[in-house]
Parts: sequence; C-alpha cells; structure tokens
Amino acid sequence: MSTNSKGVTAAAAAFSIWGLFPLYFHLLLAVSPLQIIAHRVVWSCLFVFVWMAFRGELGAVRAALGNRAAVSRLALTAALITVNWVVYVWAVAHGQVLEGSLGYFIGPLVNVLLGVVLLSERLTPAQWTSVSLAAAGVAYLTFAAGRPPWIALTLAVSFAFYGLLRKVVKVEALPGLATETLLLVPLAAGFLIWCEANGTGSLGHSTPLLNVLMIGAGPITAITLYLYAYGTRLIPYSTVGLLQYIAPTGQFLCGVWILHEPFDKHRAIGFVLIWTALFIYAGDGVRQARRLQRAYA
Repeated sequence: MSTNSKGVTAAAAAFSIWGLFPLYFHLLLAVSPLQIIAHRVVWSCLFVFVWMAFRGELGAVRAALGNRAAVSRLALTAALITVNWVVYVWAVAHGQVLEGSLGYFIGPLVNVLLGVVLLSERLTPAQWTSVSLAAAGVAYLTFAAGRPPWIALTLAVSFAFYGLLRKVVKVEALPGLATETLLLVPLAAGFLIWCEANGTGSLGHSTPLLNVLMIGAGPITAITLYLYAYGTRLIPYSTVGLLQYIAPTGQFLCGVWILHEPFDKHRAIGFVLIWTALFIYAGDGVRQARRLQRAYA
C-alpha cells in the first residue's frame, strides 16, 4: 500500500469512527454526561501514557510540561475540548444528534471566519459565498425553531478555537492529548470520587457492558486521534478537507436512520443551505490545491 493510500485509510477510519460516536454514547444513556466525560478523560490519560511509555515517547510529554507557554495554551485547549465533549454527549443523551452533526458540518466554515477575523486572511469569492450560505442556513434554522441552534454553534466554535490553538502549540497529537488529559485528570478524578462518595457513581454499579463502555471511551478517543494525526501527515490538506465530512455525515445518518430523530422540512431547508455551502467550499479547496500543484510542478 502506498504512503498516500495509508494516509487516506487512516484518516477515513478516524472520521468514520467519529461518525459512529452517537451510537456509542447512546448506549451510555443511563450514565450522566459529566460522568462519561470524566471517565473519558481519566481512561484517555491512562491509555495514552501507557501507549507512549511502550513506544518510548514519554520524553515528549516531559518536554511539553517543561514549557510554561505550551502548558498554559494546552490548559486552554483542554478546557475547550472538554466543553466540546460535554455538549456533544449531552446532545446525544437528549436526542439532538442532528444538531450535533450540524455543528461539525459548519465547523470548517467557522475556521474560515476565524482566519479572516484573527489572522487577517482574505477569502475567495467562492469562500464568501459558502460563508454567506451557511449563515443563511443557521439563520433559517434559528427562525424555524424559535431559538439559535446553540448545540451546533457551541460545537463548531469550541472545536474551531481548539484546532486554531493546537496549531499554535508545537506539540504532536499524542503528547498534546497526554498533557491535556493530565491537566484535566485532577478535576475528572475528583468528580468521580465525589460521585462515588455521594452514591451516584456508575462504574462498578452498572451492567458489565456499561462498565466496559465507560472505560473504553478513553482508548477509543486516543486511537482515533492517533489515526487522524497519522493520516493527515501523509495526505494533502485538500484531501483531509473532503474526508472530514465523513464524520458529520455518519452522525447525521445515525440520527435519522438509527435513532429516528425528526427531520422535518424546516430542518431540511437549513441543512440543504449548509450542505450547498460546504459543496462550494470543498470544490474551491480542490481547485486551489490543483492550482498549487501545477504551479509547483
């Protein structure tokens, strides 16, 4: 298998797993979202440190912890990803998988806006069209529902800022995740201990399947991130841009076909506007990548 094929396979696998996350967390409906996230943090941290120790890479974590600027930024990214995880698990628990998928559909366009506002980047006419259509879609959904799609907007904005800050911190994916989870472990472990003392703890007091799923959330998080980091290093950014829509598409299909969430005409209109925006945005990205490749050749 060529390097490019390995990269596509790894990245596609990561996005596919993320696309099936609604089904995983749906099986954990009996557990509170905060406990799920606390277990996800604790077991992610333990799994990543064991994995990195086996690979002889703990030095990368020590280097990150020795950099005060990196630690302060990773503390912020840890807070952002925690908000993202809590809101998403809450959305699954409350039958809002479709709105959650909407957040990851509009996420790339939020990245574009951040580039304009924070990095003074200039948009192409196609990108302006995409952003305008997406804004129209969100506005229509807000009008139809009588409230802003706060789940989608929180997921999109938190993950966009997370991605932006992680690019600034010169730490690889696994050491970065190890540091982020290590910073969160005291809070997560303290919360789980409090739940246990309060008689509301779930681990060890649930079915064997729920116990396995609570612990398994950590390794799945770490493995998926590793596949993503490995794959994106080997393939062009434009390819990553296309593959990333596997995740929200999978979440959307899980919500409609398996979890049977309602998808009325108003939601359909809003989603079609946003899908059209993404189609234009992705097509423009492919055209720009091909132009750069021809110029380089």
